[in-house]
Amino acid sequence: MAKNPTMMICIILAGLALAAPARAEGPEAPVRPQALHALVAEGLEHNQELRSLAETAAGLRAAAPAAGSLADPVLGLGVIGLPVDTFDTRQEAMTQKQVSLSQKVPWFGTLGLSEKAALLKAVRADKQLQAKRLELARKIADAWYDLGLVARGLEVNAQLAAMVDQTLKVAETRYATGAGLQQDILSAQVRRSELEDERIGLAQRRRSLEDAINGLLNRERFTSVAPPALPDPALPALDPEALAARALRHNPLVAVRTVEIEMADVDVALAEKAYGPDMTFTVAYGQRDDDLLGRERADLASAQVTLSLPLWQATRQDSKLEAAKKAREAADRALEALKRSLPHRVDALAGEARDLARSWELNRDAILLQGSQRADASLAAYEVGKVEFDTMLNARLSLLRMQLRAETSLFALQRKLAELEEAVGSPLAAPAPAATASPTAAAAASAATASVPDLHTDIATR
Repeated sequence: MAKNPTMMICIILAGLALAAPARAEGPEAPVRPQALHALVAEGLEHNQELRSLAETAAGLRAAAPAAGSLADPVLGLGVIGLPVDTFDTRQEAMTQKQVSLSQKVPWFGTLGLSEKAALLKAVRADKQLQAKRLELARKIADAWYDLGLVARGLEVNAQLAAMVDQTLKVAETRYATGAGLQQDILSAQVRRSELEDERIGLAQRRRSLEDAINGLLNRERFTSVAPPALPDPALPALDPEALAARALRHNPLVAVRTVEIEMADVDVALAEKAYGPDMTFTVAYGQRDDDLLGRERADLASAQVTLSLPLWQATRQDSKLEAAKKAREAADRALEALKRSLPHRVDALAGEARDLARSWELNRDAILLQGSQRADASLAAYEVGKVEFDTMLNARLSLLRMQLRAETSLFALQRKLAELEEAVGSPLAAPAPAATASPTAAAAASAATASVPDLHTDIATR
């Protein structure tokens, strides 16, 4: 083959054109990615941890009426005054066969407070379930967008490999004609081996993420998960103050802390009620046999009330009340700490989301443009022999890696928005029409929890 530098450069340009970075507005992928809301809905429906929490909440709610009910009455059967010398029930007038019925009644108001405490436990379990739903939705979103980034990394890796293969062929051709160096061939082969090692690692990472998503969805068998396409770079309006206010209203953890304060108030009230005595009412009927001469004896009836005496008040009632008050203070401080920290977390997440959006814009408008210009300049310099083969190849490889770093910001932005929605406890914006919607994890989780009953209604009606 004749030495023709122009032809060699044309071959290089053709190979680089085949490996050009993919753009966000490029052709659609052959397999349409599964929508995130569908994955979240599947996870919310089948996740066993959520089912366990739901059953726990239902069980606590079902047990509440029992906490407000009287204890079962006690039926007593016995013989009173039986002489042990003859065991004859007719010998002594005091001998009687007795049946009794006893009912223990707590101090006034204790039963109502006990039932309210049980209902509040069910309310807390329900709010914890909602928080777990949001957490699961966020985890699914995290894994899904990570999967998208890894899939994009595999695409870029394939483009880089194609580029290196093409330049390797060119280097081999130039070396065969005496126009190139063996060092260029060896350098390209090393790069190709490095890319293959990177591809293996990315493939393992993709499988791990798919396994993680399958686990979150509680699937019985492994099912391949379609990764998302390149996310939309549009950033919703993020007003930290407005988002913080929404978080304080909708975050389930705030509701959990609020319910725990109500529970602590009830525990204090119950501890105060413990100073009052419990009462046991007993009625008895004694049947007597006729005496030894056949004379009839009247049956006997009796009734009594027994009261518990708080003789050990210092070690029982006082200690219990003090513990309940301390628990109330702890619950109040926990809520106050959450209310103070939550706005800061929301502000930090919103700031990180804005920074990621700006990072994408900077990469798109400046760094990628500069990288492209550098790659073109290095190729032109290589054409006239002013730069080495490695320099030209590194410039082209760096351009694709710049593209991937820029796209990393988009996937990280979506993960940050999902985390922000978990903190806020509701969607960041109203859902778009079905044809163009791209619902986030918290939106799907919020819809899934809309059917969970508010147990405060039960408390108010009891």
